[in-house]
Amino acid sequence: MKHIALCICIVGILISCGAGQPNDSKPPTSVPKDSVRVTRLSSAEVNRIAALSDNFYTSLQRSGFNGAFLVAKNDSVIFERYRGFENLRTHQPPMGEHSAFHLASVSKTFTAMVVLKLMEGGKIVLDSSVQYYLPTFPYPGVTVKMLLNHRSGLPNYLYFMPTLPWNKKQFLTNDSLLAVMARFKPRIQTRPGTHFHYCNTNYAMLALIVERVTKVPFPQFMKQVIFDPLGMKDTYIFTSDMVGKAMPSYLGNGRLEPWTFLDGVYGDKNVYSTARDLLKWDQALRTDFLTKASLDMAYTPYSFEKPGIRNYGLGWHMFLYPSEKVIFHNGYWHGNNTVFFRLLKEGYTIIVLGNRYDRYIYHVQPLAEALTGRKFNVKGPPEPDQEDQGDADGGGH
Repeated sequence: MKHIALCICIVGILISCGAGQPNDSKPPTSVPKDSVRVTRLSSAEVNRIAALSDNFYTSLQRSGFNGAFLVAKNDSVIFERYRGFENLRTHQPPMGEHSAFHLASVSKTFTAMVVLKLMEGGKIVLDSSVQYYLPTFPYPGVTVKMLLNHRSGLPNYLYFMPTLPWNKKQFLTNDSLLAVMARFKPRIQTRPGTHFHYCNTNYAMLALIVERVTKVPFPQFMKQVIFDPLGMKDTYIFTSDMVGKAMPSYLGNGRLEPWTFLDGVYGDKNVYSTARDLLKWDQALRTDFLTKASLDMAYTPYSFEKPGIRNYGLGWHMFLYPSEKVIFHNGYWHGNNTVFFRLLKEGYTIIVLGNRYDRYIYHVQPLAEALTGRKFNVKGPPEPDQEDQGDADGGGH
């Protein structure tokens, strides 16, 4: 597997946030040399982007934001702020560039892209039956591609597992999830290939397929193929032995969110990462991590049951316009909120990560409109992927 060298120096051009809050961490003045490529911007452009970003950050502060916020244009970090604490009970440590947040459904972007990487290497065929790779998978007619674009019709394990016999004090794993499905055969939601139905089970099965074809545990494989080659030093996949080590999350009122038996499943969630590492991921996808043909496939819309500009590709939400596509993914799990918003045509990347539930985190659309100078004509802001509260996702249907 080809390693991707992103050995570059970048100057982060930042502006003051005024008085700020007493627990705002001061942003660094540069991004490490192993970060991303440099594209020079005019001072006027930098100042404009920074001022608009600062306006949004001020609104985040008013909402009680506890997390990380980064805006980049092309290859240059323009605005970067950290606010609050990883642990709200101890007020330590303060949020900073190495604070790794649970990405929730933004994790799906990693799973989908590594599947396409394996497709490029001839290890996975997207139109193959899932049963070819997972013989005990109980639903015929479901292909790997249907898992990727959420057209499998599978039931969501977050909903059916609490109703089935399982020791809720024991972490569910991807393997045990497949075994439970094979035994109880929870009712499928729709006939495979006929409807878009956002479902976390799809990506849990994709992670298992990666493990079967590579014969390497999914967390280890992702580290070898993505995290280490891209210099994503603070990024990892949570497993059950990391309880107490990963950043906790909180309700909006600051109450600690407990771990549940569903926290052991990965592929659909469980990637922990930082704002800077996510920018490295963004830049890798803009360069040579995948071929143009594979990226075109990932950014192709596959669901048209409902009219409108919102759609889903392979691991990505999108807004469809005559001249461009806005590519993004949101996440929501326990108290974690995440936004990974990518304006490919204009070269903007907006990253917002929080570990205390705050719906305002998802309101990046007005910022994106201000940066680009045009309206997206989407009613309301993109909503989070409701991984534990239904399919009110940000950009699906």
